[in-house]
Amino acid sequence: MKHSGTMQVVACLAAAVCLAGCGGKREAITLAGSTAFQPFAEKLASDYMAAHPEVRITVQGGGSAVGIQSALSGAAQVGMADLVKLPPEAANLTSTVVARDGIAVVVHPSNAVSNMTPEQVRDVFSGKIGNWSELGGSDAPITVVSREAGSGTRTSFEQIVGLENLTADALIQDSNGTVRETVANDARAVGYLSHGLLNERIRDVALDGHRCTNPEIAAGGYTLVRPVFLLTQGAPQGLSKTFIDYVLSAEGQKTIEVSGLIPAR
Repeated sequence: MKHSGTMQVVACLAAAVCLAGCGGKREAITLAGSTAFQPFAEKLASDYMAAHPEVRITVQGGGSAVGIQSALSGAAQVGMADLVKLPPEAANLTSTVVARDGIAVVVHPSNAVSNMTPEQVRDVFSGKIGNWSELGGSDAPITVVSREAGSGTRTSFEQIVGLENLTADALIQDSNGTVRETVANDARAVGYLSHGLLNERIRDVALDGHRCTNPEIAAGGYTLVRPVFLLTQGAPQGLSKTFIDYVLSAEGQKTIEVSGLIPAR
């Protein structure tokens, strides 16, 4: 199912205006950035607000680059980024690792290819390998599906596999959800996405015999893994700190694990 670029878990504007006009006080923060982590952040925010009805947390996507810039500019109190390494411009932000996320290489369930080496993955996405028969599959051209520039998933994927130049023929998608849908609807396609978003409509490909599963990631067998950061200007304070503390609590980390990611602790 396609996931919207921006989902706000907030009351309507009229209600907010009414609260302000009637003297009501309601704490509010905005999280923005990683679209891969967005659905997990929305779940965490929803659970937190259920227990704290006086709080409103808005969760927006846009990609890791947006998360970093939003935190730097103050457009969001908390930025979300899922990168192997934060860029230099994030040096002035305080980063907190709240989860780890595997990046699954995914194909259509009918595809006979079940295992690749990291080198083969790099060659597929660079366009050096262009037919599934070169990997032991059927004689069919490979449809490469990738995320857009600025995506933390794309940046981390390229850094880990050593991909310098994505094939010019790649289909560019703006979220993990659209990557999933594109691969699910094309028997020749290959893409990559957060392993927490795997479902029965696509199938992950093992890397050097290791599947993209929580046990394999935790044991270090599967290596396409990146941290998930929450970013703030200076040390987290107020509701930002309270919410980040909740995400790192036993309850929050359990939600992350049950939802399909690897806990930070």
